[in-house]
Amino acid sequence: MKVLHYLPSIDRSSGGVGSYMQLMAGELGKLVDLHIATHASTNMYGMANSHVHCIPEWKYIRRMRRQWEELLDKIRPDIVHVNCCWMPGSALAQKWAQAKGCKIVLSPHGMLEPWIMQRHYWTRKFPALLLYQKAAVKRADFLHATAESEKDNLLKLGWNNRISVVANGVDVGNIEMKGSWKRTGKILFLSRVHPKKGLEFLIEAMSRIKGELQCLIAGEGEQDYIEQLKDLAKKKGVADRIDFLGGIYGDNKWKYFKDADVFVLPTYSENFGIVVAEALASGTPVITTTGTPWNELNTEHCGWWIDIGENALVGALNEFLSLSDEELEAMGRNGRRLVEERYSTFKIAKDMLSLYRQL
Repeated sequence: MKVLHYLPSIDRSSGGVGSYMQLMAGELGKLVDLHIATHASTNMYGMANSHVHCIPEWKYIRRMRRQWEELLDKIRPDIVHVNCCWMPGSALAQKWAQAKGCKIVLSPHGMLEPWIMQRHYWTRKFPALLLYQKAAVKRADFLHATAESEKDNLLKLGWNNRISVVANGVDVGNIEMKGSWKRTGKILFLSRVHPKKGLEFLIEAMSRIKGELQCLIAGEGEQDYIEQLKDLAKKKGVADRIDFLGGIYGDNKWKYFKDADVFVLPTYSENFGIVVAEALASGTPVITTTGTPWNELNTEHCGWWIDIGENALVGALNEFLSLSDEELEAMGRNGRRLVEERYSTFKIAKDMLSLYRQL
């Protein structure tokens, strides 16, 4: 089977979709003839077991269309898998592929979740829906959701009920679990620094938590927003307890996951939250919100799945501080086992292949 993925970017600064594609390619490329079309950038993820093709961006629409159609004619894919919403390039790639009779799987990657839909709705989302986005969702042969909660939200839109759930995964076999749960006094946030991530809640919570905790915020984002967060930390008197580390990648990332006592993602909205799975695979308990699909943190006793907001986060952090090292170790091992059983990239790649075979 030949599968051609399109995504707007696989740059390391572009957020979780590029990271998702890197993880998926490693295993999916062993099961299918995998091709990835994207736009060139300066710091692209490496993609194993696949062929990467760079085409012009949508603002060069004639060139993009010509090269995209040439690629389709050359590869003759059985499935075209389009990733992301709101970017005209994704909708155009889908439209041109369907004009050639290609079967389409569309992965919104959480970009149709209620919080995202409401953000800048009248200035950005509503015009995009009218021009191309709603039509693209309706015309896809299948929508790919990464959790049942995302599927439910897609069904509520009423645009397309052909939805299959395939979770995101991590290459758990190559993630070393921590060997010690002796406290380091470090809590970690590692993700894109963006307003939807709820970092204001984390800074506010740090000002209310007793104890010698150091909060590490790792990730790239708009500099103006990062300065706003730093100003808030100063205002709350915790600037000396919060370190903004910038983007952290590669092997260096795993050191931070293992060194942290707990990983915190106080987000408003995630369709999956790959960093949650990465932290759990490292043996680090997680605190995240009901804006993610990670209710298993509670049911599998490997973290805290809490309401969105400062008060719930303070409560979870205080409960975390009350645990012994042995209790943290038990949570860490539970988290590792959960990821091994349900979220390995090997299992996810087989599930995705089953979705493709339905078409």
